[in-house]
Amino acid sequence: MSGSKASEPTMLTRDASLTMIERIRRDPVFARGAFAEAVTVFLGGEPEVARAMLRDIAGGTLGFEELSDLTGIPPKSLHRMLSARGNPGMDNLAAIFAAMSGHLRVDVEARAKRKAA
Repeated sequence: MSGSKASEPTMLTRDASLTMIERIRRDPVFARGAFAEAVTVFLGGEPEVARAMLRDIAGGTLGFEELSDLTGIPPKSLHRMLSARGNPGMDNLAAIFAAMSGHLRVDVEARAKRKAA
């Protein structure tokens, strides 16, 4: 029984990821919204969630080969950077954000807001 519990989260995550990629492929408005959310999540301090989202967005839109062409980062490195244990440097992350925002035709704008007391 404990063996099946260990495999369930991975399967659920994979199914959710595949569902996201399929939706991103067929719905450009959803893809742009997902990208905007990934940026927000990253800036909100959840880089691991943002990486997973960026991986799905890349897989559902331009693909890792084209992302590689746009960023100058090898596809295998992009896969590693955007994996659950990935740790892309700021320069690489900036290149990924720039390539995706250009491809999706999304302007990224950050605003600082004062936190509620």
